[in-house]
Amino acid sequence: MTKNEVFTKEKEKLTNIFLEVEPAKRKLVEGLIDDAAFLKAENHQLKLLLRETGMIQIHPSQRHLQKPTEAARQYLKNVNSYAVIIKALNGVLAKGIIEDDDDLSEFEDE
Repeated sequence: MTKNEVFTKEKEKLTNIFLEVEPAKRKLVEGLIDDAAFLKAENHQLKLLLRETGMIQIHPSQRHLQKPTEAARQYLKNVNSYAVIIKALNGVLAKGIIEDDDDLSEFEDE
């Protein structure tokens, strides 16, 4: 799958999750959805590279000397950023669900 295909697939997935959310909140999270899709696509490319190179470089003659590759460092940064964005998006979804439950509870008492 190409980087662009991964981006499009992730953006569609996240956009579909937010279809039921009120329009103002949907508008609010558009940038986060784009950022999440971007990071997912970037990490897809980095994963392909890391499958070839590995996440650490080992010195050929002194095996105890090791260092992480730059791709590995960036991959981990991206994963952390992606997780923060997904957590924020999930918070918007959860708040919408709690509000819906609160609205229903008003009618249940009658």
